[in-house]
Amino acid sequence: MTTRTTATARNENGQISHWVNGSEWKGDSNRFARVDNPATGRTLSKVHLASKADVNAVVSSSRMAFESWRHFSLRKRAEILLGFRELLVRHSGELAKIISSENGKTLADAAGEIERGLEVADFACGIAQLLKGGHSERVAGEVDTRSLRQPIGVVAGITPFNFPAMVPMWMFPIAIACGNSFVLKPSERDPSAAVVLARLFEQAGLPAGVFNVVHGDREAVDALLHHPDVAALSFVGSTPIARYVYETAASQGKRVQALGGAKNHMIVLPDADVAQAADAAVSAAFGSAGQRCMAVSVMVPVGEIADPLITAIAERVERLRVGEGTDPQTDMGPVISAKQVERILSLIESGLSEGARLVVDGRGLRVEGCENGYFLGACLFDHVTANMAIYREEIFGPVLNTVRCSSFDEALELVNANPYGNGAALFTRDGAAANRFEREVEAGMVGINVPIPVPAPFHSFGGWGDSLFGDTHIYGEEGVHFYTRGKVVTSRWTNAKAGADLGFQPAS
Repeated sequence: MTTRTTATARNENGQISHWVNGSEWKGDSNRFARVDNPATGRTLSKVHLASKADVNAVVSSSRMAFESWRHFSLRKRAEILLGFRELLVRHSGELAKIISSENGKTLADAAGEIERGLEVADFACGIAQLLKGGHSERVAGEVDTRSLRQPIGVVAGITPFNFPAMVPMWMFPIAIACGNSFVLKPSERDPSAAVVLARLFEQAGLPAGVFNVVHGDREAVDALLHHPDVAALSFVGSTPIARYVYETAASQGKRVQALGGAKNHMIVLPDADVAQAADAAVSAAFGSAGQRCMAVSVMVPVGEIADPLITAIAERVERLRVGEGTDPQTDMGPVISAKQVERILSLIESGLSEGARLVVDGRGLRVEGCENGYFLGACLFDHVTANMAIYREEIFGPVLNTVRCSSFDEALELVNANPYGNGAALFTRDGAAANRFEREVEAGMVGINVPIPVPAPFHSFGGWGDSLFGDTHIYGEEGVHFYTRGKVVTSRWTNAKAGADLGFQPAS
């Protein structure tokens, strides 16, 4: 067992182990999953997959760590968080390379997700202010009342492959700052970032066991969902699994915030700037090869702007350079797996068979030197309708669908009829239209001339409809409330002896 001082995750055998109680731990399971480089198709390493018994051991470690960590002062917690932030900044370049190699996204994109994760760590450094309670003096006679928030125990996070650093950092800095211990189950497709984050946090002074990482598949997930010592669980992933996680964990009496899939729409009104809207659509649709829960997957031009907008987007799409994420000239990297390529191609075929027009066809792309990589060029559809599979299903790839509408009312009705309600954007110069869109659109995150409206960390992230199961959004003050529970103390200190009173006493 060795503790490394640099941003790395693989052990001397090239394997990725769990990180438990301050050191690498292989567990008792002998199951592994391959970790591939999506750009080359080559296997980089193997990651251990935990059994139920392994998960039980990890949760036990976390429970023991919680009993002491909860008593650390707010100042000391903030000090450790600040140290973690400093270490992460120092190692961000190394971590970005790890993310790019396992996920496929460009180095710039990987650096960007680390930066957005750091914003949540910054927010969590203000935990002393965030956990301030309230006090009411003399609510009745000599009686005072005060409220406070306390940690809930062992909490878990189950996170997706598309943001292996950012999404975990939407969870664990706040949970740990609130005094909880945290068990992270990252995606087995790109697991190294999670181990690096845990190592850096412990190098900053976090006690061993407060932040544990357990790798695994459904067996590990189910073990966390059913474990009696896991008090709360945060999840980000597809809608079917989010629903399953929510229903299963909630039935066990746990707090759950389960963020699901999306079908984010971008309405473009006739008065919008075509160049600005086209740039925004391309960036939001094809960044990370479309593998973002906040990616714009449906563009909705209204009226006569449709033709010039489609032309402008097509011109930009055809100039995109697709290649290995570590190449600084690359605009868009591969998707995560060969299986995902097959799924996207199947949906493209269904779109064509149902009558949509493929304006830009990214199929058949070959990247020199990466012939076995999981590449797919950017695709642009026009004349998509709401009954087509490519509109109904979350594609999670570099495919932008265009649904034309004749009026703002029709476009807004289209968005609100969709079962997903993660994010929605409007591009316009009309302030009245923007105000109406803010009020009436059925989505949890709204952008006005902003294509990907991911909120700053002092607000919160979360959708509506089938994009969120549970009542609480992630990070921000809602995150603080999710990872704590309220307590109200009513006290009276007096020497008066008034005798017993069996009535319900009024506040007087």
